[in-house]
Amino acid sequence: MEKFKIGLVSLGCDKNRVDSEIILANLNNSCEIVNDPKTADVIIVNTCGFIEASKQESIDTILEMANYKKKYNCKILVVTGCLSQRYGKELLELMPEIDILLGTNDYSRLNEYINQYMKDHNKIYMCNYSDNIINEGDRILTTPKYSAYIRIAEGCDNFCTYCIIPKIRGKFRSRPIENIVREANSLANQGVKEIILIAQDTTMYGKDIYGSSKTHVLVKKISEIEGIQWIRLLYCYPEEISEELINEIAVNDKVCKYLDIPIQHVSDNVLKRMGRRSSKAEITTIINKLRERIPDITLRTSIIVGFPGETDEDINVLKNFLSEYKLDNVGVFKYSQEEGTPAALMEDQIDEDIKEKRRSEVMLLQKNIMEKINKSKLNKVYSVLVENFDGQYYIGRSCEMSPEIDGAIYFKCDKMLSVGDIIPVRIIDIHDYDLIGVV
Repeated sequence: MEKFKIGLVSLGCDKNRVDSEIILANLNNSCEIVNDPKTADVIIVNTCGFIEASKQESIDTILEMANYKKKYNCKILVVTGCLSQRYGKELLELMPEIDILLGTNDYSRLNEYINQYMKDHNKIYMCNYSDNIINEGDRILTTPKYSAYIRIAEGCDNFCTYCIIPKIRGKFRSRPIENIVREANSLANQGVKEIILIAQDTTMYGKDIYGSSKTHVLVKKISEIEGIQWIRLLYCYPEEISEELINEIAVNDKVCKYLDIPIQHVSDNVLKRMGRRSSKAEITTIINKLRERIPDITLRTSIIVGFPGETDEDINVLKNFLSEYKLDNVGVFKYSQEEGTPAALMEDQIDEDIKEKRRSEVMLLQKNIMEKINKSKLNKVYSVLVENFDGQYYIGRSCEMSPEIDGAIYFKCDKMLSVGDIIPVRIIDIHDYDLIGVV
C-alpha cells in the first residue's frame, strides 16, 4: 500500500482514546501519521455516542472533517467508534461524505479497508457487534510520555437504565492479567511513570475469567514494575469495592490514594429507577470505610441530575449528602434521554430548565465545598508531577488529581525542571479549583 498521510481525531472518553492509540499503531508501518488533519490524505474520526452532547460533537466534527475534502488534501473520510456502532447504516445514509464506516470491533482491518477504497472507491460499511473482541496490542500514545491509560476490560454488565454502553460495547469481558502486565511493562520501558487503569467498571475486573474480582491482584503486579511510580484507579463502582482492594490501596505506596466512584445519585428512589445496584446506605458505608482505612484518600464521583421522576426531595437528599460527606471532586451532569434505553421511555421526564437549575445548584454547593477543602491544603507539601511550563509557572498534578478532569498545581522553581519530573511542592495559595505552590 502506498504510504498515505493519516490524521486521526479522537473524541469522547479515555477508553476511546486507547482505541485511537491502537488504530494509530496498526497503521503506523504502512502510513505516515500526521498531527494536523489538514495535511492528511485519510482522516479518521473516532466518535463518541454516549449522550446527546457527545453525539452532537461527533456529528459536528465529521462535518468539519468532510469539508477538508474540498479545502485541503483529504481523499478518504473514515468514521468509527461508538456513534457509528450505535447508528450504523443510518449514519452512512445521513452523511454521504463518509467513505468508510466502522464500528468498535473492526479496527484491525482498517488498513485493508483504506487500501480497498483507494482501488475501487466503493463505500465500506462494517459494524459488527461483539461480546468477545477486546481491542488490544501496540499503541502510539497520545498522552504525554510520562502518563498512560490501560484498559483492563471491555463492555459492561451493569445495564443502568440510562446507559446505552452495553448495547454498543457488549458484555463485560476482562483482559488476562499477563496481557495487562506485559503492556504496563512496555509502557514503563517507554518512560511512563503514571498508569491509569480504566474500564466501564474496574472493580468487576476478573470476575468473568477468574471467578472473582482480581483488581487488587492486578494492581499489586503492576506496582512491581520498575519505573512505574503512580497507579491510579478510575470508575470503581461502590458495591464492588472489596476489602482486598481497600487494603492494597492502603499499603501500596505506588497506588494513588485516589478513587473515582461513579455513584450517580444517593436518593434510593432515583437509584432504583436508574437500575443501580447500590443504596444510599451502602454508598455511605463504603465511603466511611475508605476514609477510616485510608485517611488521606481523595474521592471523586459523578452525579446525574434531572433523571425521570426525580423530585425536589431527591435533590435535597443529594445536596445534604454532599454537604455531609464533602467529596473532593464531583462532576455534575444533566440526564440525557437516550433512545434505546429503558429510562427514555419512563414517565415523569424532567424539563430542561429544571435540569439546568438543579445542576447549577449542586455545582455551586460543590464549588463551596471544594474551596474549603483546598484551603485545608495550604502549607502542606505534595509530590507533584510536572506537566508543562507557561513561561512563568510550572504546571503539574499531585496524586490527588487525575489528568484533564481535576485541577492543577501552579508553582515556581529557580532551577530548570523537565516534563515528567516528580518534585515536592508546598501549597501557598488557591485559585478556584487550582492550587499555587513553591518548590
